[in-house]
Amino acid sequence: MSDPIEAAIFEKLAKADPKNVGGKSIEPSDVAKELQPEQWQRMLPKVKAVAVGLMRQGRLTITKKGKAVDPNAVKGVIRLRLPTDAETAAALAALPPAVEDDGDFA
Repeated sequence: MSDPIEAAIFEKLAKADPKNVGGKSIEPSDVAKELQPEQWQRMLPKVKAVAVGLMRQGRLTITKKGKAVDPNAVKGVIRLRLPTDAETAAALAALPPAVEDDGDFA
């Protein structure tokens, strides 16, 4: 995990949800404030963008009013939490199929 935003998101979630059950959530602004306390507003769009990418991978859930939202329609006030097993499976099922390379170049 070399991305400092990704690392900060999961660090905050680990503190909020130490049992890793996907129930507790954090605000993206808290992550932005931790990374850039003086200019956190500039960091907030980057935090949200990383969160959307993590949700598409099934590693994070973005919620609005307690309900998971479509990563393509994220707007307004959101929260971040660890995904449930069902949310992870749904996100992974939505990914395009991997192309297998059989090594045949003919």
